[in-house]
Amino acid sequence: MRIACPHCGDRDSQEFTYLGDATVRRPAADAPAEAMFEYVYLRDNPAGPHREYWRHSAGCHAWLVVTRDTRTHAISDVQPARPARKGAVA
Repeated sequence: MRIACPHCGDRDSQEFTYLGDATVRRPAADAPAEAMFEYVYLRDNPAGPHREYWRHSAGCHAWLVVTRDTRTHAISDVQPARPARKGAVA
């Protein structure tokens, strides 16, 4: 599987580290304990397109959001996890 890093170009997936589901949101600080339990332990295992966090650990160290089909591993989109800071050097 190859991932097109927006900073480094097309790279082998071995240069990246999978970091988890990019669609899950942390509960608010005042949420009940059950909400935190569900956030930490209960996750879906989707079949089809899924947004995931990946880190280019053997390259530019950027955090990325990769949209990948979990059935075929085909990657349809790769975006930085957050926009570049104003004035940052690429």
